Amino acid sequence: MTEQLQTGLIRISDDVVATIAGLSALETPGIAAMSGGISEGLAKRLSGKNVQKGVSVEVGQLEAAIDLRVIVKYGIPIHEVCRSLQVNVRESVENMTGLHVVEVNVKVEGVAFKEEEVIEQDPHRVK
Repeated sequence: MTEQLQTGLIRISDDVVATIAGLSALETPGIAAMSGGISEGLAKRLSGKNVQKGVSVEVGQLEAAIDLRVIVKYGIPIHEVCRSLQVNVRESVENMTGLHVVEVNVKVEGVAFKEEEVIEQDPHRVK
């Protein structure tokens, strides 16, 4: 985004919009991780400073379009998680940048299952 003011020019880079979108996505309940794409048959789960992975943006003068690739948590309705994700990302980007977000496209690339607890049993314990 580029905005000309009487005091000077304001530019918001694509990377900034992608970072805002990625962080907002990770804060959405039901989203386990961003997906970096399919590599060698496995979805790479990314978080932290790699939040731009799994996020593609197209930023114009006044508008932005955002594509997200995510991994959702098992057991939560995917369509509900994705609708919340779209709203959260749209609101975050619009509030922080002033850009109008024309679309937030979501591609679910995986489901994260809860890790099973491994309980070590004491071999000397009487059952």
